Formats: sequence, structure tokens, C-alpha cells
Amino acid sequence: MPCYYFDSSALVKRYVNEAGSAWVQNITAPRANNQILTAEITIIEVTSALFRKERDGEITVADRNDALSDFLFDCSEQYIIIQLDRRILIEAIQLFYRHPLRAYDAIQLATVIESNQTLIANFMPRLTFVCADQRLFNFATTEGLVVENPNNYL
Repeated sequence: MPCYYFDSSALVKRYVNEAGSAWVQNITAPRANNQILTAEITIIEVTSALFRKERDGEITVADRNDALSDFLFDCSEQYIIIQLDRRILIEAIQLFYRHPLRAYDAIQLATVIESNQTLIANFMPRLTFVCADQRLFNFATTEGLVVENPNNYL
């Protein structure tokens, strides 16, 4: 079963129509039978993005509420939520030595790295990091991760 790790910049595309949304929806659809991992902080980041899009007039209040409801349901029923732990924190601190990361980006990247290492240690296929933030995408590539940007699938 293919395994994907989504950061918030990519996962929000499942709930709001924008560049790359169709590709994200295909990957995350239950019928695709893919494992979808994400960091616990993604819940806050996507919620923030949805409220921001509503405040900026990109979506209506009703659309925001529907998207948030669908997202929270998927978090409880479909996604594997990776909780922040000491290993991830230590990895995030180490990443600051190598890259000029924002705090949440460091946690996302550290979570991807730790999740990927766990899969490899258990003789499972590497995961694919799905990220629509080009800056974070570049850092993940430098770290040797397999990365996809949904913005490349218009």
C-alpha cells in the first residue's frame, strides 16, 4: 500500500479548490487505498488556513464550515496522525542547523524524516512527502526525501 505524508500546504487542497486539488483528491480518496500520514500540528495549520481563506473572501463561511467538518472527520477516520514526541523535537532542532526553517516547517520536516526512517527500519517502502510549499519542498529534497508538489498537477 503506497504511503504518503501530507503537510498542510498540500492537504488543504483536498478541502478547497485550488491548483493541484484534483491530484490531491485522487491520492487521498479512500478508494485509492493509500496510507495518508500527517503531523498532529497539521490539524491546527489546516484549520488556520481555512479560516484565513474565509476571512480573505476566497471561500464562504458555509464552505469553511463544511471543509473544516470534512477535514476533522478525515483526521479521525482516515489519516494516520503522527504525534509530536521527543525524537521529532530533536530532529527539528537538528534541521535548524542545516536549513533556515520556520518553526512549524521544521516540525513537519522532522516528522516526515522520522516517519520515513521508521518505515525503512521495518522493511517497508519509503513514503512520499506531498508539499505545496516550494521552500519546504526544496529542503525536503535536500534531505533525500521523495517529494511531490501537487501544484505540478494542474
